[in-house]
Amino acid sequence: MSTYKNEKRITTHVLQEMKERGEKISMLTAYDFSMAKILDAAGIDVLLVGDSASNVMHGHETTLPITLDEMISHAKSVIRAVYRALVVVDLPFGSYQGDTKAALKSSIRIMKEAEAHAIKLEGGEEVVDSVKRILSAGIPVMGHLGLTPQSIYKFGTYEVRAKEESEADKLLRDARLLEEAGCFAIVLEKIPSTLAKKVVDTIKIPVIGIGAGPDVDGQVLVSHDMLGINKDFSPKFLRRYLNLYDEIKVAAEKYIGDVKSGDFPNEKEQY
Repeated sequence: MSTYKNEKRITTHVLQEMKERGEKISMLTAYDFSMAKILDAAGIDVLLVGDSASNVMHGHETTLPITLDEMISHAKSVIRAVYRALVVVDLPFGSYQGDTKAALKSSIRIMKEAEAHAIKLEGGEEVVDSVKRILSAGIPVMGHLGLTPQSIYKFGTYEVRAKEESEADKLLRDARLLEEAGCFAIVLEKIPSTLAKKVVDTIKIPVIGIGAGPDVDGQVLVSHDMLGINKDFSPKFLRRYLNLYDEIKVAAEKYIGDVKSGDFPNEKEQY
């Protein structure tokens, strides 16, 4: 058995301990068994079954179309692969907004059917009642502030959020509200690094950033972006660690050529 399978499981409590001792939290997205198995073996702390699956797995322009059933299906695949990481699942658009009963029902479905470890939802003051209701059922909740992709048509842009003082003040208030409501962590997406630092200095729960600078408690990226499987998405905050798009394309072209030429399979590759 691999060593990592015997390592201590990451829990919400472990994340809090990591923050308190200054150890950065690593987080990536995963949507399927094979990728989740690799990332878990690599030692990732948190795997997010993100509604970004709507874009990178289903080909939609936004995160809005993906359904709760589809999110649960992705989450089931990820959970089956994981021994160590904490698995957090996004509540998709339409499964929680404006209805605390629906929010609780959606969260319970994710926890029961996918056996996930926690859920994540977007928003501040407007979702606090739902956060409290979900937590009342013993379900851990991760918040998400700043750029909230489910609200893209409200804002009309993917530009940096909270650059204006009024929006920055609201974000700080929302972060405090989410902490007071009982969230175990908050994701901050695409906000000024100075504001992210203020949030970290203001609240005691872990703050995980994506395009929020270096002073947060951890970082998250979409795996397909980090691995270079996607070539069309190149925000300033993204660091590509591989260029898998080109590597996979070259390998596929070589395979096609070998099949066409009759080189594959050779004598060693047959029975």
